Amino acid sequence: MKLTVIGCGYLGATHAACMAELGHEVLGVDADPDKVAVLNSGRAPFFEHGLDELLARHTASGRLRFTGSVAEAAAFGDLHFVGVGTPQRAGEQAYDLTHLFTAVRQLASHVRGKAVVAVKSTVPVGTAARLAETLGEGVELAWNPEFLRESNAVEDSLRPDRLVLGFGSGGSRAETVLRQCYAKIIDAGTPTIVTDWATAELAKSAANAFLATKISFINAMAEICEASGADVRQLADVLGHDARIGHRGMAPGLGYGGGCLPKDLRGFRARADELGADRAVALLGEVDAVNQARRERVVSLVREECGGSLEGRRITVWGAAFKPDTDDIRDAPALAVARRLHELGATVTVTDPQALDKARKAHPQLVCVDSPVEAAEGADVLLHLTEWPEYGRIDPRVVRERVGRACVVDGRGTLDAGRWREAGWTVRGLGRR
Repeated sequence: MKLTVIGCGYLGATHAACMAELGHEVLGVDADPDKVAVLNSGRAPFFEHGLDELLARHTASGRLRFTGSVAEAAAFGDLHFVGVGTPQRAGEQAYDLTHLFTAVRQLASHVRGKAVVAVKSTVPVGTAARLAETLGEGVELAWNPEFLRESNAVEDSLRPDRLVLGFGSGGSRAETVLRQCYAKIIDAGTPTIVTDWATAELAKSAANAFLATKISFINAMAEICEASGADVRQLADVLGHDARIGHRGMAPGLGYGGGCLPKDLRGFRARADELGADRAVALLGEVDAVNQARRERVVSLVREECGGSLEGRRITVWGAAFKPDTDDIRDAPALAVARRLHELGATVTVTDPQALDKARKAHPQLVCVDSPVEAAEGADVLLHLTEWPEYGRIDPRVVRERVGRACVVDGRGTLDAGRWREAGWTVRGLGRR
C-alpha cells in the first residue's frame, strides 16, 4: 500500500518506519524542516532502540521518505495516519488539540476521492466526531490508538499485544483498508478489537490511567512499609504472584514520568470532570498526587542525610531520562528532584548515558557530567534516580573514593544494597528498611 503519516515526532516517525518494514510505501509529513532533513538522512531526532536501523534501511531503498508538504501527502496515498502530538494545555490539565485540528484541516483541504484518515493521537473522548465534521463527506475517519512503550516502540509497533480499530457508522471501507494495512500483524494472531470511535478513543487513556494507578498503588504501600519496617519490593513480589495482579508494571520507587502517563492521566481526569464522572475524577487525582509525593519523599531523605539543610551541599544524581533506554526528559522524576534540590541550596550534578544533552539545555542551573564516577566527585549524597543497567554494574568501592560522604539514596530500588553496604555505604531507599 501507499500510505502517509502526518506528524513525525516520536509516535509518527516510529510508525512510519515500521509501516515501511511491513512492506508499504510510506511518506511521512512534518512541519519542522530540520526534523524532515534528519529523518530523510536515515536517523531519528531522538533515541529509540532499533529505529535508526529501520530508518536507514528504508530511506535508502526509497520505500520511506519525509516531506513538509501536506498537499504532496494527499496526492501520495489514500490512507493517512495522523500522529500529531496532543500536549497538556498550558496552565491546565486538559489536552491541547490545536496541532491535531490544524493538521486535519490542512489534510482535508487537499484530500480528494475516497480517502481514509486513521488517527493515532491520544485525545479526550468525543474528539472523533468533531474531526469527522472537519474532514467532511467522502473521507472516512478511523480511530487507531497506539500503545507504544518508549525503548520498546519498534517491537510494540511490529508485534503489538493488541490492535484496536474504531469506526463510525458505515465505516466498512475504512475497516477494509486498515485490515489490508495491518494484514501481516493480524495474520500473526494479534488480537484485533473492532469497536466504535468513543471506545477506541478511551482505550489509550484508560490503559495509561490503569498503569499509573498500579504504580501509585505500590508506592502508597511503600509509605506503609517505611512506617512499619516492611520491605515494599518483597511485598510487590508477593502480590505479583497473584495472576489477577501480576508483576509487570508494579515497580515501587520514584514513580512514573515521561510524555504520556502524566499528561494522559491529567487529560483523562479533565475530560472525566467535564462528563461529571466524579468518582473517576477523585481516583485519578489521588493517583497523580501519590506519584508527585514520591519525588518529595526523595528530597526529604536527602535533607535527613544532610542534617536538615541542603545549603551548600553537593548532591549527585545518576539519571536524567524518565526511564532507561530513552533520552526523553519530559516530566522526568530524576530532574524534578534535581531541580528541587537546587532550589533548596544544593549544588546538583547530573549524569545520564543518553539524555545529558537535553538535560543540559533544559536545566542550565544543573552541573552536567558525562561519567557517573566523575559526577560523584565530592558528593555529600549520591542519588540513583534512573535505573540504567550500567549504574548497577559500577563498583561502589570505586565511587566511594570520589565522594565526600558515602551515602546513596536508591530511588529505584535496583542497586544491590548488600554490595553497596559491604563497600562502606549508607543505603537509603523508598519503602525499605
